[in-house]
Amino acid sequence: MTWCSEERGLIKTVAKGALRPKSPFSGRLDLFVSADLAFTESRRSDLHSLREAAVTHHRLGLRGSWRRVLAASYFVHLLEHVAERDTPVPELFDLLGRALDYLDSRDPDQRAILHFESELARTQGIRPAGGGAAIHALRHHFHVPATQRDHLLESLVTPSAGPSAETGG
Repeated sequence: MTWCSEERGLIKTVAKGALRPKSPFSGRLDLFVSADLAFTESRRSDLHSLREAAVTHHRLGLRGSWRRVLAASYFVHLLEHVAERDTPVPELFDLLGRALDYLDSRDPDQRAILHFESELARTQGIRPAGGGAAIHALRHHFHVPATQRDHLLESLVTPSAGPSAETGG
């Protein structure tokens, strides 16, 4: 799993034995949760061993809409393109936390997507050329692929964007 930490930036962990029936991680490792972590640092790679994870915020509202999951995935995808591993950037941690909290209670809209992109570019010291969109500057500097963003924006204008908890489908 990849985690975004205020103190460490992006860190990757492996939870050994997490799939065993009596694992201490059972029910604790899920997408987009906030958790207090304890891990053992690897001396050979950037993949550390997770020892404990105490969830502090589940964000269960994200499960209520495919669009919310899609937007949250896109935000994480962008963050992984701009952030260096094991480098603390508290502004990015805060931005991602605010974005996930927003999506926990609301469906995304184009304004929310553009705001995240703009704030992400600002934290990286990037100003869009000629007042253009922040995503163009992010793509230019960090080579962010367009596919996921295009799919997300398309889903915002499409009446039905996939399975939804409200419709049972």
